[in-house]
Amino acid sequence: MTITTAQDKVFAEPREAIADFRFGAEVAQVFDDMLSRSVPFYGEIQRMVSELAQDIVVPGSNVYDLGCSTGTTMLMLDRALPENVNFVGVDDSQDMLVKCEQKLRESGMKRNVNLECVDLHAGIEIKDASLALMVLTLQFLRPLHREKLIADIYKGLGDNGGLILVEKVLGEDSHFNRLFIKHYYDYKRRNGYSETEIAQKREALENVLIPYKLLENRELLLRAGFRYVDVFFKWYNFCGIVAIK
Repeated sequence: MTITTAQDKVFAEPREAIADFRFGAEVAQVFDDMLSRSVPFYGEIQRMVSELAQDIVVPGSNVYDLGCSTGTTMLMLDRALPENVNFVGVDDSQDMLVKCEQKLRESGMKRNVNLECVDLHAGIEIKDASLALMVLTLQFLRPLHREKLIADIYKGLGDNGGLILVEKVLGEDSHFNRLFIKHYYDYKRRNGYSETEIAQKREALENVLIPYKLLENRELLLRAGFRYVDVFFKWYNFCGIVAIK
């Protein structure tokens, strides 16, 4: 079933003052379009996440989607995983969860799904999980809280359980960082975003999205105790990482 979404025009009109980016009702209604036009190879990343999930998930276990937003990842996983795998979608935006519930209902999903409104800054209790996902989520947590969250996830995973992390990242040095950002904004222009939209969204995200370097994310996972950590996707300043307990 195809679920339509409104076009992202959140930052189309010039604003006198730019407030910090919020995942409120206005963003929730256009979020799927925003992701598809703002995240390179977003559909392919979702397909890869689904494939890796099939390699990791244990029948009868729970899969946690932390920062589930509108439920796109759970919809992909629903087609790939056994029916006796339970989904737990977690987000701190009630507006996102309302949109997520609507999409899951309209898709006809029949598996057991529990949606929870939780601020991940306070940590998370994970139970009977074989996989946790953070698709473009960790970057929105204050760095002070990231180590504890990863530790909570690690604790709640079973043996050989996995964490799939997709993040916007900094280049390993300022030279490449500037180049990657330049090419990323070119990508957004090709997808129809105006200079006004690019500039205003960049300002709105400045104090909200705080990326790490790829190697900093990798070290964070290794410090938590994950045995194996590898990169499964990389495009300029976006990456996908898979870690196994």
